[in-house]
Amino acid sequence: MLTAPQFSPAALQSVRARIVRAAESADRDPDSVRLLAVSKQQPAALVRAAVAAGQTEFGENYVQEGIDKIAALAGTPGLSWHFIGQLQGNKTREVAECFDWVHTLDRERTAARLSAQRPHHAEPLQVLLQVRLADEPGKGGVSPAEAPALAAAVSAMPRLQLRGLMCIPPPATDLEAQRRPFRQLRELLQSLNDAGHALDTLSMGMSDDLEAAVLEGATIVRVGTAIFGRRPG
Repeated sequence: MLTAPQFSPAALQSVRARIVRAAESADRDPDSVRLLAVSKQQPAALVRAAVAAGQTEFGENYVQEGIDKIAALAGTPGLSWHFIGQLQGNKTREVAECFDWVHTLDRERTAARLSAQRPHHAEPLQVLLQVRLADEPGKGGVSPAEAPALAAAVSAMPRLQLRGLMCIPPPATDLEAQRRPFRQLRELLQSLNDAGHALDTLSMGMSDDLEAAVLEGATIVRVGTAIFGRRPG
């Protein structure tokens, strides 16, 4: 018989301690790294428990599931909801209306839809460009060579605020191998800033490689399993 998933505040604090140690080893302020709790396929009750333990930023991969949780916790002030899944064209309106951030922007057409559909009473939608750093069929993202043109297009859209870059590199177990793609993303962000952008966000690093990401300058780490355990089902 399957046991119901449970949230442990100790697991959340353990992840936060890992971030602090990694930041300190890189001579960085630990407060410069934000923890995004990836709550996909977790029930709203677990999200509510994480909020009670002090977590305020959550990442969702599936539009309707995320919207349902946003509605379930609508009375809780101070929460920030990030869409981190692949965004289909027929789902842009829901994302534009309900989420605060999008991490996976990789097409100008999608960006234009999000900008047109973002409510004018809301703050601009905070967006990141997903960059594909390796040749992985089926994975979203623009190549590093394509990123400057997309960044220029997105920066001109009135209801979007381009904040930075995101990546999901192939798994690696060696620390230096983990650091290599994160370093590449940091260098790409620097080159975009040298060209006139003012980007401040690197969304990179997950449960198994967040230390490498923090060492290379991550400002958001996306952690699910290490906080919530294995997803139900």
